[in-house]
Amino acid sequence: MRDEIEFLAGYDPGSYPAVAVTVDVVALTVRDGQLCVLLVERGEQPFAGRRALPGGFVRDESLDAAALRELAEETGLRPGEGPLARVHLEQLQTYGDPGRDPRMRVFSVAYLAFAPSLPDPRAGSDAANAYWTPIERATGLAFDHDAIVADGLDRARAKLEYTPLATAFVGGEFTISELRAVYAAVWGEDLHAGNFHRKVLSVPGFVESTGETAARGGERGGPKAKLYRAGDAQLLHPALLRPTREDGVR
Repeated sequence: MRDEIEFLAGYDPGSYPAVAVTVDVVALTVRDGQLCVLLVERGEQPFAGRRALPGGFVRDESLDAAALRELAEETGLRPGEGPLARVHLEQLQTYGDPGRDPRMRVFSVAYLAFAPSLPDPRAGSDAANAYWTPIERATGLAFDHDAIVADGLDRARAKLEYTPLATAFVGGEFTISELRAVYAAVWGEDLHAGNFHRKVLSVPGFVESTGETAARGGERGGPKAKLYRAGDAQLLHPALLRPTREDGVR
């Protein structure tokens, strides 16, 4: 105990380098057939006026709670409420290169969020503006957010091959063509309608029929399309590989 007291008496917190933890969120949705990412315009330094991902410092809370709070504070979007009740949130990666933040040594835990038909965001907190932008235009971002967006896109594309994550981009009931539009937007590839339909229905537990049809007509004025809902599969077997992957391109 005496040694501990002597140690504490000589302890100077200021002698240690400042370190902080932040969260950044790569929020993705499909709007007008395009994969879009949520960006904010920073209202404070550093990088005031630059576009960036929603995020901020972690408080006395869990990392998941921090990601949800920052998403709400900077955009007005509140996962778990209204159209955001089906938001899928997962950790992406941790970023900690020295110099990534000019203020101090900052480690950022990045998150990936997916949801269908997300509304226009509302800027708040330290964000001067918030908006959805096609992911191919999400460049020149503050900090190392270009790399985080690229990693998020890679993760999303891979997860659509092996998991039923695509169903998080559509409503509770959907047509196969609506599901195909999600795959086409995320992968950035045109998909053959017949082949895609066959592959989806060949994966056990991926989707299940509701027994109903869509109120709107089918593609090209055909009969009304059947409605499906997400099945109970956690992994897709066989996987739905991207056409370029099927051709052996890696």
